[in-house]
Amino acid sequence: MTNQELQTLKNKFDIIGNDPVLNRALEIAVAVAPTDLTVLISGESGVGKENIPKIIHQFSRRRTGKYFAVNCGAIPEGTIDSELFGHEKGSFTGAGEMRKGYFEEADGGTLFLDEIGELPLASQAKLLRVLQSGEFIRVGSSKVLKTDVRVVAATNVNLTYAVAKGKFREDLYYRLNAVPVVMPPLRERKDDIHLLFRKFASDFSEKYGMGRPALSADAVALLKEYRWPGNIRQLKNVAETVCALESRRIASREEITAAVLSSYIPKDDSNALPVKSFHSSDDTLNPGEREAIIRMIYQLRQEVDYLKEVISGKTARPAASVPRIAAPHSGGFVETDDRPDDQTQEFRGEVPEGSPVVAHYNNVYAPQADEEPDEQAPEELSLQKAEEELIRKALEKYGSRKQAAAELGISERTLYRKLSDMGYAKFKEGGK
Repeated sequence: MTNQELQTLKNKFDIIGNDPVLNRALEIAVAVAPTDLTVLISGESGVGKENIPKIIHQFSRRRTGKYFAVNCGAIPEGTIDSELFGHEKGSFTGAGEMRKGYFEEADGGTLFLDEIGELPLASQAKLLRVLQSGEFIRVGSSKVLKTDVRVVAATNVNLTYAVAKGKFREDLYYRLNAVPVVMPPLRERKDDIHLLFRKFASDFSEKYGMGRPALSADAVALLKEYRWPGNIRQLKNVAETVCALESRRIASREEITAAVLSSYIPKDDSNALPVKSFHSSDDTLNPGEREAIIRMIYQLRQEVDYLKEVISGKTARPAASVPRIAAPHSGGFVETDDRPDDQTQEFRGEVPEGSPVVAHYNNVYAPQADEEPDEQAPEELSLQKAEEELIRKALEKYGSRKQAAAELGISERTLYRKLSDMGYAKFKEGGK
């Protein structure tokens, strides 16, 4: 597109800015419009993604058909299928009559699915079917219907990450991402920020009969330095608020300085950045998980002690039967009888990279070049305390060496030896 054609397009759809990435997104929209290729628009919330499907629809052969914009994140999960594909009368409570869904209503037109990443997995399978074959079924019906709809989708989340986490279907992602369009965030369009501010202030002033504010050089610099997490939507709110509350300065033709403007811009607090919380419920260990980790470390130490005995020649055992130290498993402990004295419980599975349990194990047992063989490291002392605490809790819980040993996954003889090391050699049944 020529610069003149591009500017005409921006004027038609009320788009402000000259950023190269923005211009490229508009050119892609116009180029792909005559086809029926599915377009996936990605970008942060508030960057103006809704303009792209409108351009695609207006420049396509479907421009005389219907255009619907559906926010998938704003529809409750229980009704999303009904909204998209319709439902039959009596198919669920409140379905007093048959209703057509968006895919049926938009037949021959364009359907814009915003926040597609919020679509439930069950609905994703139905969406994939209608994209591939044009077929769908209303909720409560068994009749297959056909539709001819051009789909444009948008997302403010990283769908490749969602696919990796199992929250978005991989086949649907590749079906939607036939033509990717990226909308840049406002912080990467610094030269456009002042243009947008003036546009929003001018529109607001014209609507309410107010004067238009003029910004000083330091105020313009402040606009460009701010990161604008809410992007264009946030900038529009700031511009309109300044117009409404600084009417006295505007009427006297006084410039809005950075000192004045800063009171309308939120502080750029690094603590407010969207980082992963260390107190997330996904990361916090409950008492059961914490005890399982301690138990695993305890079992690891048993295996290492046994291997040390084998290496030193104190215990004879074929190499093939040396117990394997494995990783934690979400299903819990798996018992094995490959040791004659101890009923060792073994974890199976892959160890996640950076696992705190494995890191602790490496810190305790990894040989160091300058470490004396019998030197006891602080980590080993902590591990010993954890082991003693686990044994003490098992004894208090059952009051029996046999039951405590079974709980710990070791033989009664091994437990007696450990009690002797702890100074509890005289422990008797009943906890005495």
